[in-house]
Amino acid sequence: MSVLVIDIGTSGLRAAVVRPDGDVTAMHYRSMPPASPFPGLVEFDAMVMVSTAIEVAALSLAEAGPVQAVGITNQRASTIVWDRATGAPIAPGLGWQDLRTVIQCITAKAEHGLALAPNQSATKVPWLLDNAGGRGREEQLAFGTVDTFLAWHLTGGALHVTDHTNAAVSGLLEPDGSRWSAKVCEAMGVPEHMLPALVDSSGVLAPCTALPGAPVLAALAGDQQASLVGQSCVHPGQAKVTFGTGGMLDMVTGNRPATVAGRTSGGTFPIVAWSRDGQRTWGCEAIMLSAGTNVEWLVADLGILVDAAESHAVAAQCATTDGVMYVPALMGLGTPHWDYGARGTLLGLTRGSGRPQITRAVLEGVAHRGADLMEAVEADGGHTIPSLRVDGGMSRNATFMQALADATGKVVEVSRHTEATTVGAGYLAGLAVGVWGSTDDLAALWNPATVVTPTDGFGSDGPQRTATRATWAEAIRRSRGWIPDLSALDF
Repeated sequence: MSVLVIDIGTSGLRAAVVRPDGDVTAMHYRSMPPASPFPGLVEFDAMVMVSTAIEVAALSLAEAGPVQAVGITNQRASTIVWDRATGAPIAPGLGWQDLRTVIQCITAKAEHGLALAPNQSATKVPWLLDNAGGRGREEQLAFGTVDTFLAWHLTGGALHVTDHTNAAVSGLLEPDGSRWSAKVCEAMGVPEHMLPALVDSSGVLAPCTALPGAPVLAALAGDQQASLVGQSCVHPGQAKVTFGTGGMLDMVTGNRPATVAGRTSGGTFPIVAWSRDGQRTWGCEAIMLSAGTNVEWLVADLGILVDAAESHAVAAQCATTDGVMYVPALMGLGTPHWDYGARGTLLGLTRGSGRPQITRAVLEGVAHRGADLMEAVEADGGHTIPSLRVDGGMSRNATFMQALADATGKVVEVSRHTEATTVGAGYLAGLAVGVWGSTDDLAALWNPATVVTPTDGFGSDGPQRTATRATWAEAIRRSRGWIPDLSALDF
């Protein structure tokens, strides 16, 4: 039997049914962009989110028929505080991109030695308590990320839980993933009784009484970890990269837990890839702050392209950029540099540089950033990636996929599903109820839409790749430190 997945992203949500063969059917989507009342602030109506999720889930069930289980996957670290008696939030939810707690991060590091980022719930919960009337009535309140709040309402308040994949990026978990950190909670003023219980990513929890037929909730997973599982990356060294607005590269590292919280010296983050049967499988994550954003810049701001899809055909009009190189640092640089003061940089322009060369340079620049992430994850994770699996909107761009293969020197395998997050949450739920017997069964389901090999000379040790990567390193150097005050920030 199939499983239902509710997939809540940053700007919209979907429900779909994942079948035993790994295909997706009965998909229904609703746009739900967050509000931004001021620059740097990102908020959302959590009750509207829940009601919309239940609506689209009912549509999927009506189309596909009964399912054996339900899985939830979600944007990570977006934060909600609500009243236990009513289920109503005390304020709008704070999106993971919300930057209002930058000062709290700086203070936490100076006063407590805690390396926290403004996207983490560890800074957002105290802000909500302090600014939305939560102090003094904490006993009545509950905290959760999007998975927690949705699970609460799907089960009529029976569940106040989160899984290790979501908890591990909250800033509130012990490095080994075993329990909430009393030290961080005390330092940040977060009462531990407000936190959800920790449960496995894959495991039977409770009936979803808000849905027709009350199918059992059996999986919770953050979006990037769900995408990892959805692309059948279940063995150490296997990795995927998702290219959307930004980019995330995740690799399975194995059963050895993290020993330190926060970002490593190599610019990556330890994550829980999934948890099952009381065991946590670990991973390593690298982050690109802007990916598809750079193509949208060509469309919406420069008018070079009609739409993002046109970038493939325009870039294909030239075989090379003729020396033009672009660093996609519109929001600074993430892994491995973490320079918030770096800025987008276009180098090597001549009078002959036109629309095709600039478009190709943008695609190749994003590809080179993908190679940066790959190299950082291999170094920090201790494994060599055999081939790179790819999903997200940019994975459908053939010119970009070839550029990625050349920049990384890896075979690139493109997922059949643009949204592998949905598939991964379905796999985790299905494992819990016996649709699939083991992660080896998930590995056998991998069937890429296309496979792209590096161009001659661009293999892992190819001379052309070596030379191009050296030029790229120089371009990166020139893009950094453009706004010194921002470059000095370190989260």
